[in-house]
Amino acid sequence: MPHRVLNFNPGPSALPLPVLEHAQKELLDFKGTGMSVMEHSHRGKEYEATHNEAIALLRELLGIGDNYHVLFLQGGARGQFAMIPMNLLAKNQHADYVLTGAWSEGAQKEAEKIGAVNVAATTKVDGVYRRVPKPSELHLSSEARYVHITSNNTIFGTQFHTFPETGSVPLVADMSSDIVSRELDVSKFGVIYAGAQKNMGPAGVTVVIIRKDLVESGRTDIPEIFQYAPHAKANSLLNTPPTFSIYMVCQVLRWLKKEGGLASIGKVNQEKASMLYRAIAEHQGFYRCDVEDDSRSIMNVVFNLPTEALEKQFVTEATQAGMIGLKGHRSVGGIRASIYNAVTLSDVTTLVEFMGAFEKRHR
Repeated sequence: MPHRVLNFNPGPSALPLPVLEHAQKELLDFKGTGMSVMEHSHRGKEYEATHNEAIALLRELLGIGDNYHVLFLQGGARGQFAMIPMNLLAKNQHADYVLTGAWSEGAQKEAEKIGAVNVAATTKVDGVYRRVPKPSELHLSSEARYVHITSNNTIFGTQFHTFPETGSVPLVADMSSDIVSRELDVSKFGVIYAGAQKNMGPAGVTVVIIRKDLVESGRTDIPEIFQYAPHAKANSLLNTPPTFSIYMVCQVLRWLKKEGGLASIGKVNQEKASMLYRAIAEHQGFYRCDVEDDSRSIMNVVFNLPTEALEKQFVTEATQAGMIGLKGHRSVGGIRASIYNAVTLSDVTTLVEFMGAFEKRHR
């Protein structure tokens, strides 16, 4: 058995061990073809079958209707910060942006280069986001081309547990860090986009789920590679896609289906998060979480210790104990446990036990 640490990294993050083992077995000989999937033509039938299976599995797991395209693109979420307004926003139009963290701010800045942006809400106080806005705080425009949100905020540990009602205005969501972590009504959204490297696979591929009418009405006065329509027409094979990353997404989605789908994984994710937040509450005074209760993320649990020195010691001792990735984002400090789908209940139990033992040693 190879040496494996407990991986709490925020992304690229943990992958399911059965998926890694399966990929290892197929690495040199993909389905008896005598070569790796990375060596196959993206237009060959062997690779294309995996490509189409990944799309079909995503449709099945998320219940994606026939009125949506499922695209595999490159450039990460940052690429979509630009592609969405480039396709959907004309210079005489505006879009609403809800600011809940660094990534939503980044999306806003890119959109402002294309057209007008209305900040429909922000929960930033003294440079920090500790919650997502309440519905009553959203100042949405019925004339907006779309409303953009970031569903889960990895840096600040906040998450939308219910999504804004936007009427006839399409809701666009960056779901990079919580896609396929729970059940979801895709029909509420015009566009969902997500980098794969948190819950769906390795870095290198971005999933875009977009309503067909938005693709059809998209701008055509931008370079073809940045238009959604040509990618949709070519089944995400307009240019050579990141074939190995898509292959890995397919394996992760297979694993998710075998584990019982999104209802099952959602219950496990909630249990993991509840265990961690309960441990923080039980050791109040030594550990604290400043995120408001109804906005707390089930994917990224952030907390602090009494001093920065203790936080550094916590990370050092945790690493020595085989737990990595617990250092908070450099912009906010503290501790962050990213507990994506592949992080097991046992992994979180080990972390909680470590937290209790660490407090006894250092209080």
